[in-house]
Amino acid sequence: MNVLHVAAELYPFVKTGGLGDVAAALPQAQRQGGVDARLLLPGHPAIVDAFQDDRPALALGPLFGAARVSVRRGFLASWPVPVHVIDAPWFFRRDGGPYQDDAGRDWPDNLQRFALLGWCAAQLAAGEIDPQWAPNIVHAHDWHAGLACAWMSSHAPTQAASVFTVHNLAFGGFFPLGDFALLGLPSRYLGMDGIEFHHRLSFMKAGLQFADRVTTVSPSYAREIATAEFGCGFEGVIEARGAAVSGILNGVDDAVWNPTFDDALPARYDAHTLQGKAECKRALQQALGLEVRADAPLLCVVSRLSTQKGLDLLLGALPALLAGGGQLALQGAGDPLLENAWRAAAAANPRRIAVRIAYDEAMAHRLIAGADAIVVPSRFEPCGLTQLYGLRYGTLPIVRRVGGLADTVQPIDGSQGTGFVFDDATAPALIEAIEAALRLYRRPDAWRDAMRRAMAQDFSWGRAAAAYDEVYAAAMGARRKVPRGLVD
Repeated sequence: MNVLHVAAELYPFVKTGGLGDVAAALPQAQRQGGVDARLLLPGHPAIVDAFQDDRPALALGPLFGAARVSVRRGFLASWPVPVHVIDAPWFFRRDGGPYQDDAGRDWPDNLQRFALLGWCAAQLAAGEIDPQWAPNIVHAHDWHAGLACAWMSSHAPTQAASVFTVHNLAFGGFFPLGDFALLGLPSRYLGMDGIEFHHRLSFMKAGLQFADRVTTVSPSYAREIATAEFGCGFEGVIEARGAAVSGILNGVDDAVWNPTFDDALPARYDAHTLQGKAECKRALQQALGLEVRADAPLLCVVSRLSTQKGLDLLLGALPALLAGGGQLALQGAGDPLLENAWRAAAAANPRRIAVRIAYDEAMAHRLIAGADAIVVPSRFEPCGLTQLYGLRYGTLPIVRRVGGLADTVQPIDGSQGTGFVFDDATAPALIEAIEAALRLYRRPDAWRDAMRRAMAQDFSWGRAAAAYDEVYAAAMGARRKVPRGLVD
């Protein structure tokens, strides 16, 4: 089977969150299972700089307002999965991030940039870009690639089926309704049965509406997004798709997140030799200016700073954490109000709280390895990866029972469970979970047993890859029987 993954990010080249990790790990796991998985990526500077191939690019000419567009096929440096790269310098070779400039403003031409990504995916599926390789499945990831599903639905010769994965429904890929003419889609796609969403265009809706199968990154999130509480207004579209929507839990890339050979750590360890974790904690406390105490429970956060992630709830829980003798190390960036609030908390408690307003991949590894527990108090969480990394590193998660957090962390009860779980999105509920963690920490043998249970969990990408094989088979069956295109 040939599978084309279409994504806007790829770790370690371009990453703003978990999407980059998934786009990196899933195709590799699939190739190990015999699937010919490849990637279609925008030509961001880091992608183009790493590209290695001496074959001529396929020139496509001017498209979507870019004067020069070509598609290059080859590999990225030190990267084992073949890639197709959309080289459109006007759209992608610019300073700033993949979606925003350095000041945090959305690029004004994001509609055209990611319309081009979807269009190229559909052309590859139709065999019109690469005569030597075409996919049986186009696997589009999040709103940036959602238009691929609409293009494939409108393109009669396309035999490939489409699968659309929702990584975070809160980012809907919204654009002005009046910009529809810039897309080049047939006019029948403008309307409630098309990609119109409350008088705007939505690339997310394009994926939800027109993919042959829709997945989310955890089973619980697949159920949640069909409700008004978590559906972000899309719940009607999702509910209408019925059994075509399912959830497959993300995995952990064992080649990247593994404390037995993690080069970012000052000491390595495994479930049988935990002394290295104690050394990681001591080194982390020293590096962050925290009081170096083995008996002080150290909690960490590695997160985008937003109310979605519940970091305001954690601010409210700080007095209880400090009263219980705990420490906290946080790394992240996002909402300026939360950034300032966390800076103030660290300034008021410099030996107990350390805050880094930034993202550093190597430091993320050291934080998760050096902490005793990791806090993920999200109001909603499609899957979450940091709690999975915490489990892998014996860093017990403290999480809210939503989405993928509910699917991956089992409440500690006696000799069972792997973390601490709370239900209500309130500071008091989070405080109860933190206090439960502090009580268990004062019982070293019970804490070590919980660490070993956590490290024994299997969240391999091989498991997820096998589940996607079933979704792909269903998508190809649906494509053959009932094309998803609109009728005139």
